[in-house]
Amino acid sequence: MIDIKDEFLVKEDVDAVTFYCENASYVYGETDGYDLPPTGMTHEIEKRSSIYKLFESKTKPLVNDNLFLYRMYINCFAPSEQPYFHTDGDPGDITFLYYVNKTWNYQEGGETQFIVNKEIYGVTPIPNRVVYFDASILHRATAFRNRHRFTIAIKYGV
Repeated sequence: MIDIKDEFLVKEDVDAVTFYCENASYVYGETDGYDLPPTGMTHEIEKRSSIYKLFESKTKPLVNDNLFLYRMYINCFAPSEQPYFHTDGDPGDITFLYYVNKTWNYQEGGETQFIVNKEIYGVTPIPNRVVYFDASILHRATAFRNRHRFTIAIKYGV
């Protein structure tokens, strides 16, 4: 299951989320698997923040009632970084990725790649888009060519 929703937030929320992501503090050290080196930087979004509450209210109606939101954070990848394929959870868990970038064109890269039936499929990082998928699907980010790539990751599990 991979689904996409465009125009996910209203303009004032898009502006607030973009400002938050561009001004947050980030840490290095997140890994995509226990045997893989770290890539990118992350910022944990606190449960009490307005950004957390916004995305919880927008994503909760899209998941089964038996799933709970257990983590929300920002991924930040610098140009030319090479993240690894990984899974986020067990079958039935759901990951949401919200694309924070203000603009995009096909020469920039930045898609999220999924491996399905031994083929790679890409979801383009169109601004104000969210992709959500079964957390057990192998996937990875790709970096933008000349600027940082921000996504908000929202993870639900049992």
